[in-house]
Amino acid sequence: MTAIALDRPRAVAARAPFVEGLFFATIFTVTFAKLQWEVAGTLSFSDVVTGLFLLAFLVYRAERLDARLERAAVVTLGFFLAFLLVYLFGWFNLETAQSLAQWAKGMVKFLLHFLFLVAAVSLVARRGPRFYWLTLATFVGGVAANAAYGVAQLAVAQGLGRNLDAGWLQPLTGGASRINVYGAIEGQSVFRINALTGDPNHLGIELAAAIVLLLPIYLRLERDHRYRTPLAALLGFLFVVELGTLSRSGMLGLGCGFLVLAIPYRRHLLTARFLVPLGVVLAALAVFVAQRASFFEQVLTSRLQTEGRGASTHFLVYDFIPDVLSVHPLFGLGLNTFSVYYEFQTGKTNFGPHSFYVASFVETGLVGTLVFAAFLVYLFRRAGATRRIGRALATMRDPLSARVWPLGWGLTAALVATMASNVFYLTMSFYYFYVIALLAIAAPAVFAQRLAR
Repeated sequence: MTAIALDRPRAVAARAPFVEGLFFATIFTVTFAKLQWEVAGTLSFSDVVTGLFLLAFLVYRAERLDARLERAAVVTLGFFLAFLLVYLFGWFNLETAQSLAQWAKGMVKFLLHFLFLVAAVSLVARRGPRFYWLTLATFVGGVAANAAYGVAQLAVAQGLGRNLDAGWLQPLTGGASRINVYGAIEGQSVFRINALTGDPNHLGIELAAAIVLLLPIYLRLERDHRYRTPLAALLGFLFVVELGTLSRSGMLGLGCGFLVLAIPYRRHLLTARFLVPLGVVLAALAVFVAQRASFFEQVLTSRLQTEGRGASTHFLVYDFIPDVLSVHPLFGLGLNTFSVYYEFQTGKTNFGPHSFYVASFVETGLVGTLVFAAFLVYLFRRAGATRRIGRALATMRDPLSARVWPLGWGLTAALVATMASNVFYLTMSFYYFYVIALLAIAAPAVFAQRLAR
């Protein structure tokens, strides 16, 4: 038990409604990428609320002369400094003004993301279990709201042939956005839901992480629990929207995350609690697909092909890793500069690496990749510590174990799903990943308090 309760936070701090409000606003909107403006580059709504939260957090702590950080926040700060050193060393490998501009953009995002993570871990660790569950619910609620907008977006595009973004988003942001058009079959457009993310693959990956995070918690709810039916409906809804994204990376992540849960929850997956909602969703989908079987067969066939131009690009970018490492092996080309290198090689502008791992090797070299690997190990260890706390609570016959142990497995599955999805996509530098990291890092610090009592 001593090994588990390593970082017990001190007494719960006084409430700070303004700081907490900005915190929850950030958590809720981390997947709303389309809410952005072209101001000195690209400024997203999440950037704004994150900046305001960090400012409010610092002022709140300064007023109370409170510079204490919980152990989990201190370790997170250590990773922040390690990444910062890697990116600063990478600055010496920049060769053009365009590279410098891209590096500066990447640094601003990194500073906002990681400083938010440090402050958020400290905040959640002090607030206790109720605040933690509210944080998790706010994140999932934001993903669900994003998915709901995606369904409305698809209904308007498919039923009325109109662009919902033009009426709702463009007047607010001034930018052009719309649902993704995959192609056309017999004159009928094939739409892929992108909702507020801007890319259907981004939405698919974020949905996959949310689904596997929630699934074990749902499976352990008591028969008469008031959230059992709403959670079943929510999981079914998120799964349907996942399919609507037509994202292969999202489905890969969902499948890998599900495999993580299949071993510890194998008996729960054979119960009516899981099979009945799944059967209802699949039956409804079968009825819907049967009405246009030929259309959906062609769509599915095209998405299963791995020899098309789009699929080959995902594999092609891996060829750049040895080329770059032969020139800049330790610190890479510089943070966020792959698009400059790719343009130099192929003539295509503003093109991302389509793989987080390619970006890591190319932009931060071997040192940066090792630092990020260590960070991932830390996240998995925190999720593992949450599972151990859940087992310890079970031996003490504490009913909270039925929430904490599944939470630990859900966090593990969400991390695996995100890592698998990012083999062919680039979302682990997005805000949502830092919220998952927050949930993983803060959980042991929060629930170790229960063991201490």
